Amino acid sequence: MSIFMKHMVVEMGQDQTKQQIEKGLRLYQSNETEKALHVWMKVLEKTTDPGGKFRALGCLITAHSEMGKYREMLKYALAQIDTAREMEDPDYLTEGYLNLARSNEKLCDFQKTISYCKTCLNMQGTTVSLQLNGQVCLSMGNAFLGLSIFQKALESYEKALRYAHNNDDKMLECRVCCSLGNFYIQLKDYEKALFFPCKAAELVNDYGKGWSLKYRAMSQYHMSVAYRKLERLPDAMECCEESMKIALQHGDRPLQALCLLNFADIHRCRKDVDKAFPRYESSMCIMTEIGNRLGQASIYLGVGKCWLLQKDDDKALDSFQRAYELAEAVGYKLCSLKVHWLTEGIYRSKEQQEELREQVVKFLQCVEELELYCGMCGESIGEKNQQLQALPCSHIFHLKCLQTNGTQGCPKCRRSSIKPGFV
Repeated sequence: MSIFMKHMVVEMGQDQTKQQIEKGLRLYQSNETEKALHVWMKVLEKTTDPGGKFRALGCLITAHSEMGKYREMLKYALAQIDTAREMEDPDYLTEGYLNLARSNEKLCDFQKTISYCKTCLNMQGTTVSLQLNGQVCLSMGNAFLGLSIFQKALESYEKALRYAHNNDDKMLECRVCCSLGNFYIQLKDYEKALFFPCKAAELVNDYGKGWSLKYRAMSQYHMSVAYRKLERLPDAMECCEESMKIALQHGDRPLQALCLLNFADIHRCRKDVDKAFPRYESSMCIMTEIGNRLGQASIYLGVGKCWLLQKDDDKALDSFQRAYELAEAVGYKLCSLKVHWLTEGIYRSKEQQEELREQVVKFLQCVEELELYCGMCGESIGEKNQQLQALPCSHIFHLKCLQTNGTQGCPKCRRSSIKPGFV
């Protein structure tokens, strides 16, 4: 066969591969997930085009991520990076490492996530790679937040927002806003925790006509959590129901688990533990199945609080211990801090002085390690609902302290304190 004929055969093969991948995408968008997966698997079996193989693996990674099959997602991400290495293309390598980072983020292996994200940012790619940097920074921010390293998390989210603005990437901006909502939930600035998912919902309404409904579901879920924290429980229930409806329609198991957890927390806030317990149980089944250990730790915290409402200290302590073990395993330091605070209260009521002293010491060590205190007044951050503000260095202070003391530079690093407008 002539070189020209061989080239023609390769081109025909690439065209057929592209057509099959697009066929799978149409099926997936029509909620025919199993058929779509079958088409993409056939592409992997038959194609000799490494670019086509890479794209098919990307489709499989996305589908398994949305189904909550994170171990399968990781398997395909590893296959994709092998393909990218064969092609020796920096753009493909960057995307491959990003998918590896995301896979490990979903499995709560945050140190690996950060490592792969740093690899992405160090790649010398083209414009395509640079457009992925915002997504890389978002994944890195989520990993730092999972480890309760708040300054670096906020720094990463700020970078992701700058990339989103520079590239006019509204979908990325929407995702970052949802993550910032979660960030401020953890630090208990509930005004900002509501502002950011509301901003995400506005982006969906203004630009999201052709987007996946998952963006609307995601913003509604984060709004619901903020409303619950603000004790606006009817609003919380309404947003969570909207999010759950979309999650069920699209088979989004991870979001279903989060909604069930939030439903349970809403019922607990209403002191209706009989409704809370079965929803915690349903959420736990999915969280365990998909491997979301952060979610499992949060469930045990909620269950423990329910037992406290029922005055059963022993069962509460058991739940808190389970939460602590999971938190320690993944490095979720804020959860460990909450466990120490809750168990301290139990031992104080029981007048068990030795156990009480142990929890107090561990609690204070956690606060110091997490730097959860205002560098101006020295009082704690994240103990109660308070307005916070970050300086450009991403160190966080009480807003009232910054307003009282003026902008004399960051007490923690002495850097200039002109705050970007969007956070």
